[in-house]
Amino acid sequence: MYSYLKDLKTKRMIMKKIFLAITIAALFAACNGKPKETVVLVDTTAIKQKAILEEQARVKAEREARNNEASAAAARRRAENRNNSNSGNNNTGTSVTSSSSGSGGATEAPARRGMSSAAKGTLIGAGAGAIAGGIIGHNLKGAAIGAAAGAGTGYIIGRSKDRKSGRVVKKPVE
Repeated sequence: MYSYLKDLKTKRMIMKKIFLAITIAALFAACNGKPKETVVLVDTTAIKQKAILEEQARVKAEREARNNEASAAAARRRAENRNNSNSGNNNTGTSVTSSSSGSGGATEAPARRGMSSAAKGTLIGAGAGAIAGGIIGHNLKGAAIGAAAGAGTGYIIGRSKDRKSGRVVKKPVE
């Protein structure tokens, strides 16, 4: 009986070493080896405020243009009504149409920037966790638990990378 427990301890120790080796390999695989980019911190509030003011000015100009079109059309209708009443012609079948070319405040979608670090971390963590869980647990249940744990850990690490790079901005608490 003692030899069975000794064999079991040896197997667990080997599995732990394999798990450690796979984890280290996954961490090195996650690093892409590209040189670090220098990050320039910019106060974006001034830029955002400028963009908001520009958008408000554009909307105001469009509104004024539509109002000018409407007032011009109303003036034409009044002039036509005066002409029709003065000439004695009671034809009321004239119609005036106006069209507005306002975009309705539609904005362009920002350019796609590829896969986020959170998504990459989730995928890498899920893969590494599934492999490690399958090896340690010797069944599908262990692989599923390992994948879930690895995906969660990878997401948390990737999300923090996204915050550091400026891709994701943490919402202020009000």
